[in-house]
Amino acid sequence: MSNPNVKPATGKLGIMVVGLGAVSTTFMTGVMMTRKGLAKPVGSMTQYDKIRVGRGENKKYLHYKDIVPLAKLDDIVFAAWDVYPANAYESAINAQVLKKKDIEPVKDELLKIKPLKAAFDKNYAKRLDGDNVKQCKDRWDMMEQVREDIRNFKKESGVDRVVVLWAASTEIYVAPDKNVHYTLDQLEAAMKANDVDHISPSMCYAYAALKEGCPFIMGAPNTTVDIPAMWQLSDETKVPIAGKDFKTGQTLVKSGFAPIIGARMLGMSGWFSTNILGNRDGLVLDEPANFRTKEVSKLSTLESILVAEDQPDLYSDIFHKVRINYYPPRNDNKEGWDNIDIFGWMGYPMQIKINFLCRDSILAAPLCLDLCLLMDLAHRAGRYGTQRFLSFFLKSPQHDYTVDEVPVNHLFQQHVMLKNAIREMGGYEADEEID
Repeated sequence: MSNPNVKPATGKLGIMVVGLGAVSTTFMTGVMMTRKGLAKPVGSMTQYDKIRVGRGENKKYLHYKDIVPLAKLDDIVFAAWDVYPANAYESAINAQVLKKKDIEPVKDELLKIKPLKAAFDKNYAKRLDGDNVKQCKDRWDMMEQVREDIRNFKKESGVDRVVVLWAASTEIYVAPDKNVHYTLDQLEAAMKANDVDHISPSMCYAYAALKEGCPFIMGAPNTTVDIPAMWQLSDETKVPIAGKDFKTGQTLVKSGFAPIIGARMLGMSGWFSTNILGNRDGLVLDEPANFRTKEVSKLSTLESILVAEDQPDLYSDIFHKVRINYYPPRNDNKEGWDNIDIFGWMGYPMQIKINFLCRDSILAAPLCLDLCLLMDLAHRAGRYGTQRFLSFFLKSPQHDYTVDEVPVNHLFQQHVMLKNAIREMGGYEADEEID
């Protein structure tokens, strides 16, 4: 069965990544090694997950690619922007995530990916000081230069479609402002007036991508496409958006483990999360204004899974705290500790400790692949606006806070949303309930 409303994945798919650091070089190297048959894309839903379609005797379990027309790994062409001029090979070596033996076989391909000059404002990431940056008159000019980069890449590489993925650092926190971020007219006026306090570089990338007909994915917790003005632009251009913040380590644990507490009707008095990491992400997050952006994203998970109003005896007084500590010796090998204080029968206290020694980029790379392939699919299926079915991959799913929409953070409900969207785009019935 196939859905005639979904365009086929003909030609090449360009993936333009903002940031050529640990996450993006691990992603690119893994895709290239998998294409050569030298690695396996472990952790990728689009490459491994199977979904049931049909019921009863018509029931089948199929890979995504057998339900919907996904772009093939062989058809992906990469490009990137970065504040540092190192090419993808140098950057992959510098990141110290992958062993040299897992990079060398694709060295020639990686060497060719030289980062375009980044649209950058040091005030948004004070700890970064690369000089491979655009000279911009104002935010509008910044956006126009990014548009030009996208057009040039399309022309020079011959790709048919482009997806833009933010895999760069966390910017300082920008609170959504009703006078700047709520309508497209306001946003454009602020860009032209060079309102650097309210218009972040990431907003310039997102605006440019949408105007060029490229789906945009926000992989950091930045305020970017989660503002009404961007929703309006996404509707006008008929181009999908998604974000924010790749759900890799601790929040993945939280969104999968909290449902155990809820399902078993146990109470919770507190959840203390702390992380140590030493890569560029850790360095940037060591700045309090940047950490604030991350904290807002990480804190939102628990409260929508264990809902105080539904079970006041169990969840009305949860103390939830998140800490991130910059610790260079660990580099990309992040460690997350979760100390969970629960209570059971007659209010007697118990504790759960989870110590996740994860590799940030190893967990993020398959998410990058899945998000890019599924956003490209959504675009070909004629979907636009916020793609809520991708919340499975994201820490802080985008939602319409102007009408008090509560995002779904429960991992297994998110998986149902993902499966239903794939079924629908494949011409099958979306037949699972979220309850």
